[in-house]
Amino acid sequence: MKIVIAPDSFKGSLTALEAGLTIQEAILAELPNVHIDVIPMADGGEGTLETLIFATKGKRLQIEVTGPLGEKISTEYGVLGDGKTVVIEMANIAGLPMVPEEERNPLHTTTYGIGETILKATELGHRRFIIGLGGSATNDGGLGMLQALGVKFLDRNGTLVGCYGSDVQKVANVDFSSINPVISECSFIIASDVNNPLCGKTGASHVFGPQKGASIQVVEALDTALSSYATVIEKELGKSYQHITGAGAAGGLGFAFLLLGGEMKVGSEIVADATRLKEKIKNADWVITGEGQSDFQTLFGKVPAFIANLARENRSKTVLVSGGLGEGSEKLFDLFDCCFSIMNRPMTVEDAMANAKQLLYQQARNIARFIRITQN
Repeated sequence: MKIVIAPDSFKGSLTALEAGLTIQEAILAELPNVHIDVIPMADGGEGTLETLIFATKGKRLQIEVTGPLGEKISTEYGVLGDGKTVVIEMANIAGLPMVPEEERNPLHTTTYGIGETILKATELGHRRFIIGLGGSATNDGGLGMLQALGVKFLDRNGTLVGCYGSDVQKVANVDFSSINPVISECSFIIASDVNNPLCGKTGASHVFGPQKGASIQVVEALDTALSSYATVIEKELGKSYQHITGAGAAGGLGFAFLLLGGEMKVGSEIVADATRLKEKIKNADWVITGEGQSDFQTLFGKVPAFIANLARENRSKTVLVSGGLGEGSEKLFDLFDCCFSIMNRPMTVEDAMANAKQLLYQQARNIARFIRITQN
C-alpha cells in the first residue's frame, strides 16, 4: 500500500513539515509496512522555503540583508536539490511577523532586502529564482527591491528618493538603464495565490494595507502613490503592468517582478512541480492532507483542495485532517472521502493549538486504523 501525506501548515502550531512527519509517525505505528511519501505543502507564503528544501533535499544559506524597517537582519534563502534554483521567501526578509505590532505601518517598510538577496545569490552563479510573496509587511510597489537591483528613482528635483513606502509618492522619474546587468540573465517564478491588481479598491493598498497597519487615510495615500509610480514606470518602459493579475501581491512587489519578466504562478502548483507531487500521487492508494482550520473556504483554492483534486484525477482516496472543521464543512465531502478534526473533546482553540502535535498524532492513528479496516 502507498500513502502520500501532503499537509499545509497548522498555522500558529505546526509547520507543514512537522504536521507531515507527525502523521507519518502515527500511520507507521499502525501500518508499519506501508510505503509513505511525506510532501509538506505551501502556497507561496510562510513555510514555502522549508517545504521546498525538505522535498528536494536542498540547502539553506545564511545571509545578512536589509530588513523590513531598514535594519540589518540575519536571515536565509534556499537552493533546491538541483543546485541551481534559488528559493526566496518574502516572509523571511520583509515579513509582517518581523515588525512589532506597534511599529506596523507600510509607509515605513521596504522590500530592499529582497533585491539584496537576489544579487547575493547571483554572485554564487544562480540565475533561476522562485519567489514566495506571502506574508509581506510592505506596500512599496517593489521600489526598495528595484533600487537594490540598481534602478534609479528620482523626485521632481532630480534627487534620488528613499526606499520606503512613504517614498513611492515622491517618484517622478525612473532610470532602468542602471539596473545590474546580471538581472537580464535571471528568470523569476512568482509563487502567489493573490490575483489583485496593483491599484484600486481591489488593489494592494485597499485590500492588504489595513492588516499591515495602514489607516484609512494611509491606504488612500498609498493607492494614489502606487498609481502615479506605476504610470511613471510604464511610460518609461512603454508597456502596462499594473492591471495584470497578481500585480498587487505583497504590496505591489508582484508588479515589480512583472517588470523583470517574472511569471506568476499559483504557489501550490509551484511546490507541486518542484516536489514532483503529481508523480508521487499517481500510484497512491491514499492521500492525506490537512490544515489548521477547514471550512467552505477550503474549496476555493486552498492547499487541501488542490491536493484533493490531484488525488481525484488519479482515483486515490483522500483524507482531510484539520485542526477544526468550521462553517460549511459539510460541503467538504464533495471533494474529500472523509474529514476529521484533531479535537477529541471539548476544548478551546488555544488548548488545541498548544497540544496540536499530540492531538494530530492521535487522530492520525485513528485514520490508520480506518485505512487498515477498509483495505482488509
